[in-house]
Amino acid sequence: MEIQIRALTKQDLPEAIAIWNQVVEDGIAFPQTEPLDTESGASFLNAQSFTAVALDKDSGQVVGLYILHPNNVGRCGHICNASYAVRKDLRGQHIGEQLICHCLAKGKELGFRILQFNAVVKTNPALSLYQKLGFVELGTIPGGFLKKDGHYEDIVLMYHLL
Repeated sequence: MEIQIRALTKQDLPEAIAIWNQVVEDGIAFPQTEPLDTESGASFLNAQSFTAVALDKDSGQVVGLYILHPNNVGRCGHICNASYAVRKDLRGQHIGEQLICHCLAKGKELGFRILQFNAVVKTNPALSLYQKLGFVELGTIPGGFLKKDGHYEDIVLMYHLL
């Protein structure tokens, strides 16, 4: 599958929201507990510094997305944060890796100096991808994430210099 990554458009919203909600509903990676509806999804995705979608070039379907935004304000406003979501039936096909690489470049382009992850769930398969791409682990917060099944999982803080 050949992937094109570009900025989110209004036409992409239904598919992008559906993919985001897949991750929320899985309850194993995103901190949100409530899925987005059409209105809240449009508001949320459009409020980011940048929201990108990954498209299957052949079908034109949205197959993934990322959001990029400041991690903090003021004197820490040069640090950004991001979240990634790939359509459930297409995970493991390197779409996430392409989204991350695009995000690193976009973060730098927008003037951010560091990309920081505040809460990578220790059992998230993307953890090894982040390490492969040069993210540095800062530490672990024991039991920092409440999984959908009710147990607490460690989270890892990571960063990447842009």
